[in-house]
Amino acid sequence: MEKSLQELSPEQTGVVKSIRAEGKIRRRLFDMGVTPSAKITMRKVAPMGDPIEVTVRGYELTLLKSEAQTVLVEVEA
Repeated sequence: MEKSLQELSPEQTGVVKSIRAEGKIRRRLFDMGVTPSAKITMRKVAPMGDPIEVTVRGYELTLLKSEAQTVLVEVEA
């Protein structure tokens, strides 16, 4: 099932399928290792929902909710 990254529950894992962002945000995500076929795990969500913390390529990464909405992931069962 495909979801945006921000829709994952804590400890849920998926594989990045595509990134819908453009320009600087897209480049920033790619530079941080959020690329198609990368395995990504939701770690924490801030109390007000923004930012979120994920693990990608072995390191912790904090993203704004607006950035996470642009990342489509295939959720692992």
